Amino acid sequence: MDWKKEFKILGWISAIFLFVFFMPIENFEFRQAIDASLDLARWYAQEHVILCLLPAFFIAGTISIFVSQAAVLKYFGANAKKWLAYTIASVSGSILAVCSCTILPLFSSIHKRGAGLGPAVTFLYSGPAINILAIILTARILGWEMGLARTIGAIVFSVLIGLTMAFIYRTEERDKAKEQRNFKSPPEKRPLWQTATHFFILVAILVLANWGKPASDDSSSFWFYLWSYKWYITSIFSIGLMFSLIYFLNIKWFKVLLAAIPVVVISLLTANPLIAVLVGIAGLATITIWDGGENQEWTYSSWDFAKQIIPLLGIGVIIAGFLLGSTHDNVSIPGVIPNEWISVFVGGNSLMSNLFASVLGAFMYFATLTEVPIIQGLLNSGMGQGPALSLLLAGPALSLPNMLVIRSVMGAKKTLVFILLVIVFSTLGGMIFGNIV
Repeated sequence: MDWKKEFKILGWISAIFLFVFFMPIENFEFRQAIDASLDLARWYAQEHVILCLLPAFFIAGTISIFVSQAAVLKYFGANAKKWLAYTIASVSGSILAVCSCTILPLFSSIHKRGAGLGPAVTFLYSGPAINILAIILTARILGWEMGLARTIGAIVFSVLIGLTMAFIYRTEERDKAKEQRNFKSPPEKRPLWQTATHFFILVAILVLANWGKPASDDSSSFWFYLWSYKWYITSIFSIGLMFSLIYFLNIKWFKVLLAAIPVVVISLLTANPLIAVLVGIAGLATITIWDGGENQEWTYSSWDFAKQIIPLLGIGVIIAGFLLGSTHDNVSIPGVIPNEWISVFVGGNSLMSNLFASVLGAFMYFATLTEVPIIQGLLNSGMGQGPALSLLLAGPALSLPNMLVIRSVMGAKKTLVFILLVIVFSTLGGMIFGNIV
């Protein structure tokens, strides 16, 4: 009998039993934290799983199956030109416009394909940190100084964090580089431009489907006008996906048509786009599995990412809601950690206030763009400019759910080092900005 394993199981059973036994359900703050946990989990399921995560899994599957390992190694591998690898990784977020959880399957896929630790970590940090919509919203609501500082800080720190990780694990990276020098790439199954086009269409659908309503309700503004047609624009790219499936992936046209018809019918009968998107994803999975071969592997790979990531994200979201509360869409339910504590600890521009803001941001979950109104409220409550930037630099890039998944990809030690680096550099950036302004 494996006594170590058995004692571990006993420990978990005992911990859960003691928690349930001593649960202070008569305490109002505890019940409120439970409500916050369930509210955040429900909101996350409604707003992010179907529109964010499911498309992201198929994008990750695209990288894993259709993007050759040679291409990944060329731009992100241990032997890739450093300036090229870190430049591409550090500006990727301006294209993807994703949150700290949506970036995970993409990071996992390039990591498994042999990307160097430094560029992969740079991509992991920059992806959610510098998406162009968040930068514009930050500058518009919090001021151009904050928007500029966030842009510079996210790009510079993503590179510095990646370089630091690569230096710390340089022996391991050196061994990886030796292995990759002897790598012989199999012949490409299709031209690179076809794979790139297919990838771009999927990313465009992901970005457009998650395009949030502009802060201004002025219906005459350009961005509001464009946003009001976002689902029509998304439909155009969906038609492009149909052509990509037929002409690039060689799926029979009648299979694609069979998958598309239910989506069109549902779109005409209901005003809820979530149902149409879910039916479309189910149809895509069905025809690719039906088609077999490489296309079947695409869906199987996407499913592997889903199995790995969704359970950990769910656990993380529930814990984050319980501890830090649920704040979204004019809803604010505090967790067991009172919001008043946050306002007290992040005032001024001291080392401790910036450090506290960085740690808080690292563990909180921010959906794309939601960090801006939250920080606006904290600034109105007395938060300093420096801690506000620290929270902006750490918050979108990390979260408790995000940490759990990263640990499953690159191990506990590397994850801990990555978290500490994000906190340290975010704190440093906040202090510099706070002293300047």
